[in-house]
Amino acid sequence: MSRPLSDYDKRKQISVRGLAGVENVSDLKKNFNRHLHFTLVKDRNVATPRDYYFALAHTVRDHLVGRWIRTQQYYYEKDPKRIYYLSLEFYMGRTLQNTMVNLGLQNACDEATYQVPQRQPAGGRWEIREENGWNGVLGRWDWGGGDGEQDGTNPSSSCPPWQVEEADDWLRYGNPWEKARPEYMIPVHFYGRVDHGPDGTKWVDTQVILALPYDTPVPGYRNNTVNTMRLWSARAPNEFNLKDFNVGGYIQAVLDRNLAENISRVLYPNDNFFEGKELRLKQEYFTVAATLQDIIRRFKSSKFGSRDPVRTSFDAFPDKVAIQLNDTHPSLAIPELMRVLVDTEKLDWEKAWDITVRTCAYTNHTVLPEALERWPVNLLETLLPRHLEIIYEINQRFLDKVNAMFPGDLDRLRRMSLVEESGIKRINMAHLCIVGSHVINGVARIHSDILKKTVFKDFYEFEPHKFQNKTNGITPRRWLVLCNPGLAEVIAERIGDEYISDLDHLKKLLAFVDDEGFIRDVAKIKQENKLKFAAYLEKEYKVKINPNSLFDVQVKRIHEYKRQLLNCLHVITLYNRIKKEPNQHFVPRTVMIGGKAAPGYHMAKMIIKLVTAIGDVINNDPVIGDRLKMIFLENYRVSLAEKVVPAADLSEQISTAGTEASGTGNMKFMLNGALTIGTMDGANVEMAEEAGEENFFIFGMRVEDVEEMDRKGYCAKDYYDRIPELRQVMDQLSSGFFSPKQPELFKDIVNMLMNNDRFKVFADYEAYLKCQENVSALYKNTKEWTKKVIKNIATSGKFSSDRTISQYAREIWGVEPTHHKIPAPDDPRE
Repeated sequence: MSRPLSDYDKRKQISVRGLAGVENVSDLKKNFNRHLHFTLVKDRNVATPRDYYFALAHTVRDHLVGRWIRTQQYYYEKDPKRIYYLSLEFYMGRTLQNTMVNLGLQNACDEATYQVPQRQPAGGRWEIREENGWNGVLGRWDWGGGDGEQDGTNPSSSCPPWQVEEADDWLRYGNPWEKARPEYMIPVHFYGRVDHGPDGTKWVDTQVILALPYDTPVPGYRNNTVNTMRLWSARAPNEFNLKDFNVGGYIQAVLDRNLAENISRVLYPNDNFFEGKELRLKQEYFTVAATLQDIIRRFKSSKFGSRDPVRTSFDAFPDKVAIQLNDTHPSLAIPELMRVLVDTEKLDWEKAWDITVRTCAYTNHTVLPEALERWPVNLLETLLPRHLEIIYEINQRFLDKVNAMFPGDLDRLRRMSLVEESGIKRINMAHLCIVGSHVINGVARIHSDILKKTVFKDFYEFEPHKFQNKTNGITPRRWLVLCNPGLAEVIAERIGDEYISDLDHLKKLLAFVDDEGFIRDVAKIKQENKLKFAAYLEKEYKVKINPNSLFDVQVKRIHEYKRQLLNCLHVITLYNRIKKEPNQHFVPRTVMIGGKAAPGYHMAKMIIKLVTAIGDVINNDPVIGDRLKMIFLENYRVSLAEKVVPAADLSEQISTAGTEASGTGNMKFMLNGALTIGTMDGANVEMAEEAGEENFFIFGMRVEDVEEMDRKGYCAKDYYDRIPELRQVMDQLSSGFFSPKQPELFKDIVNMLMNNDRFKVFADYEAYLKCQENVSALYKNTKEWTKKVIKNIATSGKFSSDRTISQYAREIWGVEPTHHKIPAPDDPRE
């Protein structure tokens, strides 16, 4: 018997209507029961919510496997160019619902699981909920992925409001989405020495660690294509040293195994914060070395299921393989590919270098100097001695070419060298990526321009043809259809559902900007999302908020350049204004800040503490009531973003101009009907261009203003002396107003803002406050606010990852994107 549908369910059902095909609910139900009763549960009368989740996941995975195999067969038969995206981190989010959406199974699965008899808990039905949402994956991390980090707590809770990192045993109950592939286990070498003999160069006496691949299927949207994300787990070799064993070295041998396997046990969740530790370098090389051996094996054997080489020449390698280096973390792919080609495959240097450069491309993600990797030479010499030799050779040949173009310009040679000589001798990995790649791209137009004008100016002057821009994008499947089905449906009712796979169709919504019915529908969906999130906050944080208040959201990594501190100063200013004139009308506002700090980043952790301390005061002040609340969203991750993004009214994108590479959160908020308050930085520039600056809340210095201030000098005290409200806020922080038990708690923040603020928070304070007043004024007029929301949604099509990836394909990888649909497993092969 089918259940009656609520309005919410109807919208969700219609938003993917017709895209799923006619799935047999009966078959799904049968498969679900089969997995539940015969695969997972010994006692059929007792099942936990986890059992229901795994049963559904395996049922959905059954639909993936045939398409996954068919995709691999297609690749081997057609032998297309393969694109390898090398990244040390993947922000996957939860897999189950995303897979159901992409396969067109969601409605059928909803109905099938509803019809399955369940042993119900007191008061209702079990909720089938995915538990293992990955936040960061580097290799295949057995411990530590970002989900386990606790980013501080709500001020009202009993736990200390600090970020506390905790191990996340995310594989304790298994992972239904991955497939171990022990048949493709690969040795990775460390340490040792280099032998230069008559037979060539050999890297010998190394320590070997095995890389065990785990494959995760990644389905395309309704096209039967299932690609693969391959992650690597470190395993120690089985051999024991019998001599050591005989003299009692067994225990040490076992301990050494554990040490080897630590490589894939802990993730460094550092974003824009470089921490040069040996374990991190091991992780980077481990991932790169295993992946490159895998790539070369696949290149050599082109028949499905065959492991025998059919290609012996590497001439076609760049025509069949493209390697995209996501930031500098996989930069060792360049010397590793050279090592394999020269030492193992016996190519001459010039041939190997030509192949390497034509194969590799580099995406830069930051201009912040502290984020750029610079590995100490002595560490590389110990861990990867052959690679250091190769890097030195690359550097010498490169500098010879630079000198030929700019003879006698020693300062230029010093600036462009891969080897930094001042202080501790280091290898600049960004320089290595630029020299060893045929294309370098930034991730927003303004960012790419800054790379050419400042950070990599010398390299741009030397090889301008290498530099491109690829503005980031987001997938509308996860960031609209999945997380905001109500909005997805009201859009589909007006313009059809083609926009889900071609986001440019959203431009058709411009015809509905003045449509009263559409304005009402969009406003109603936003309010429903806010009510739902308010209930979540009350349950999780024990803070009751006003669902009619303006939801002001800043969620991103905690970093000084993102200026969560500017947001804090504004909140304190609002608090002071309400306290000063409690009978004055104020537009109610709920400010939410969320994000994680790098474990070693003291100032970022202090910012988290400040947010929770401000909230502790404001949220418990009876004079303030529900006019102002401040909440720190702990453990911010993809699954929490899916809740907060659809509920936000205002998106905070307030980095100092010239510091944010792009941002993608800004795009998610725009697509989901939040208006942006932001500086002209990163992708904000292009977003405002698309929507019209009149539909954005733009404030503050532009890049040229920041550069001019850098030339003249920035003096924070001038602003402190001149602006009474700013002075009051800083005096409150200095005096311990928000930390009465520890009056000196925020002295480091005060000292930084007053004396050493690289990101010039005070310089934008007045403009930010004025812009926020404009926000409040517009928010009072629901109709006009919603019309701007519609204009933002309608012009967000450019920021689809489909567009971004198509540009990478055509302009970097040399392949033409296609909408070709692979035949389904039950369809005849072409």
